[in-house]
Amino acid sequence: MSNDFRGFYKGKTILVTGHTGFKGSWLSLWLVTLGAKVVGIGLKPNHEKDNFVKTNLSRKMTSIEMDIKEKASLEKIIEEHRPSIIFHLAAQPLVQESILTPYETIEDNVMGTLNILECIKKYEFIKSSIIVTSDKTYENKEQIWGYREIDHMGGKDPYSASKAAVEILTHSYMETFYSEQGTGVATVRAGNVIGGGDWSKNRIIPDTVKFALENQRLQIRNPDSIRPWQHVLEPLSGYLLLAYKLFDDPSRYSSSWNFGPNKESMVSVEKLVSLVSERLKNVQYEVADTKNSETAFLNLDYSKSYFLLGWEPRLSIRQAVEMTIDWYNDYEEKDMYDFCSRQILDYSEMIFGTADIGAIYQ
Repeated sequence: MSNDFRGFYKGKTILVTGHTGFKGSWLSLWLVTLGAKVVGIGLKPNHEKDNFVKTNLSRKMTSIEMDIKEKASLEKIIEEHRPSIIFHLAAQPLVQESILTPYETIEDNVMGTLNILECIKKYEFIKSSIIVTSDKTYENKEQIWGYREIDHMGGKDPYSASKAAVEILTHSYMETFYSEQGTGVATVRAGNVIGGGDWSKNRIIPDTVKFALENQRLQIRNPDSIRPWQHVLEPLSGYLLLAYKLFDDPSRYSSSWNFGPNKESMVSVEKLVSLVSERLKNVQYEVADTKNSETAFLNLDYSKSYFLLGWEPRLSIRQAVEMTIDWYNDYEEKDMYDFCSRQILDYSEMIFGTADIGAIYQ
């Protein structure tokens, strides 16, 4: 037995939308290491130092630059490559950007997803699909306990509203179309994901790294706000597991799933910056005098994933930060494809005592 979910992904054609983005690049790389034939659809990378660029991932997969709102082009690509599994991550992912560009955010996130859902309905060779939304889909009441999959959808800002709309839209397709055709489709909600190769604006770790490298003082907003921080490999392991389960038993697993962090990883923004400063040189910061629509407290209950999938987060917040900052400390000198592949392997060995991640879920 090898590190391949019992060989499930080896040789399969997998479509990843948003593959040039932060989470999409890590997922694509993981699938490549599992022996999958990965086809990516996404926009041009935002930054020359993005994880997708630094790992030269385009040489390991089929990379197509395209807007998924172009339905005819999307269908043509799917007809050509005939993926059996889709991971849909393409989106405008930033709260602050959504406030500046609400129409574009909702159009990208809702209409882009609608095109994917239509393709899943149209092509019978697509057997399993993961639609990635957000922890911000929940109507946030600032409660101290975690939100469960059955809690109400909400959305104070355009980004959150767009992702809540995606949840409702996807579940309508599940009920109306997919259950009859035996296709496995699930929505997944993760926490505030961190990891190497993310240079997005208005995200705390990319901003901290950027200001440290430029020898500038970072201004942080809402330092006391508590977030569900988690390393990118944690929710991705859940996505991979769920797609595997959906393929063989769609009726049982087609629903919504939380892949959140453990309680120990629920720390304030200022505490996270403090942990980063232990691993990264020259971190300087001060509290910004700003107001925004982001919530002060947000938590996910992953009990469903634990009891029905056997999934749970294993990394401490300190381990997650160390793995993240190691990427930024090494990206200019090391082969980052090898570096990221090693982090994936080390994650499997460190957390499960074996490189055979497939063996954990038997």
